[in-house]
Amino acid sequence: MGLQHWKKIWVGSAGNMVEWFDWFVYASFATYFAGAFFPRGNPTAQLMNTAGIFAVGFFMRPVGGWLLGRVGDRRGRKAALTLTVTLMSASAVLIAVAPTYAVAGYGGALVLLVARLLQGLSVGGEYAASATYLTEATDPRRRGFASSFQYVSMTVGQIIGLGLQIVLQRTMSDTALHSYGWRIPFAVGALGAAVVFYLRRNMLESEVYEEDAAHAARAGNPGAAEERGTLRALWRHRREAFLVIALTMGGTVAYYTYTTYLTKYLSNSAGLSKDTATLVSFTALIVFAGLQPLAGALSDRVGRRPLLITFAVGSTVLTVPIMKLLGRAGGYWPALGLSLLALVIVTGYTSINACVKAELFPTSVRALGVALPYALANALFGGTAEYIALWFKNAGIESGFFWYVAGCAAVSLVVYVTMRETKDLDLAGTQAPIGAGESSVTTAS
Repeated sequence: MGLQHWKKIWVGSAGNMVEWFDWFVYASFATYFAGAFFPRGNPTAQLMNTAGIFAVGFFMRPVGGWLLGRVGDRRGRKAALTLTVTLMSASAVLIAVAPTYAVAGYGGALVLLVARLLQGLSVGGEYAASATYLTEATDPRRRGFASSFQYVSMTVGQIIGLGLQIVLQRTMSDTALHSYGWRIPFAVGALGAAVVFYLRRNMLESEVYEEDAAHAARAGNPGAAEERGTLRALWRHRREAFLVIALTMGGTVAYYTYTTYLTKYLSNSAGLSKDTATLVSFTALIVFAGLQPLAGALSDRVGRRPLLITFAVGSTVLTVPIMKLLGRAGGYWPALGLSLLALVIVTGYTSINACVKAELFPTSVRALGVALPYALANALFGGTAEYIALWFKNAGIESGFFWYVAGCAAVSLVVYVTMRETKDLDLAGTQAPIGAGESSVTTAS
């Protein structure tokens, strides 16, 4: 793979890194800035208000998927990627400079709300825009490998956020962090987004999109051009859209369980100290990031379905015993070993899900086709995973959540077994296998 391809991979996936850095630091630093935006007196109420504003971001993700998916299909992948990183930068800047309650009353909370709305829009569009670009702009024989860097960048964003949190906690006093230190990660996020914006302003459009747009222009059909990236056009591919929701269901629940929820589970249920639980997550995420390109490259050889099926079978059968053993992990090494086992299983989904979804749709509706169904599935299943886990725990039946995760994986398993292989599909309009003649054209299923 040449330097130009590596540049496309970096530019296409770097936004995910900044996006997930911002997403992580909002959640992890909320305990420090919650008191800055709401009246003093009830810390729990302050956290609840901050968490409510955080939840708004999840509701905005489908809206962002629709709006930015439409931009990606009508104006190009470059336009969508540039717009997502602009929203990303604006949201980080707003949080970094937001006035406190003492200065502006609830005006600071309003600024925080606007920032989260922008961040939700950005996250909703970034995934699909980058997934589409990485899939289209790469050698067809390396699509799995290239698209795997989407989850590499997402995980690296969390790792950097976690690392920065550890550094600030060890170099600043608790008083300083509550006073002004919590603004530092958002300033870092804004700077990172500005760098990515510069890179994307100079990026090349994907050749697949340019060829499809040129073909549509030569065909002289203004009606077809007007329908690019519309809900009407997506409805004609509703089977593929529902397929995206179903194949995302099990993967996103498992991913959130073993990444964002893992630290809390190890601390609250397994009895590990917060420092040990954080170190387990930090180490496991580093290994997890390194696994993604290996699995993506493997899918370019053996196909997407074998990896997806391996993930779903492993998650269906092993989630309950892994989670129960994690709940009894008495130290760092047992917890790390079990966490890595879980993340190896999840890699079968995370490493290739971006290209699988992009490969299901024709170019004219690919960005929207990935964005909207994925954002809906993530809001319904991924975004609610932690809340459902805590609900089961509060109800005294924590193991119920383990069965819920396994059940979601089982539903996705049915989809993986019945869907067709997408590895060799030609993305340049026909959706036929690469190298096949016109007689080989089939519809995605």
